[in-house]
Amino acid sequence: MLIQEQLKKEDDMEVKIKSIHFDASEKLEGFVNKKLEKLARRNEEITLAEVTLKVVKPETAMNKEAGIKLVLPSCSDLFASKIADTFEEAVDVAIEALERQLEKAKKDK
Repeated sequence: MLIQEQLKKEDDMEVKIKSIHFDASEKLEGFVNKKLEKLARRNEEITLAEVTLKVVKPETAMNKEAGIKLVLPSCSDLFASKIADTFEEAVDVAIEALERQLEKAKKDK
């Protein structure tokens, strides 16, 4: 099993990117980091973002899965996993779901 991990620290948020069954390109890793940086700017409480990218069912469309886990000290961990045609699309949709979860967590405080 091929697992590639990339670790990056943005300000106070640590970013871990794990790609399973493929090698993530620098462009894809850059895209993920850029999206997470935007999310972190809007919520400074995020201390860790763990991103798992994997190819499910290689011969089909809609086979790219992005799972993103956010760790915040003030509430329980947030998680979203989405499947799409491209990793970029899956990351976008997962981040949209996390934004909604962050808003809800903020209101519940």
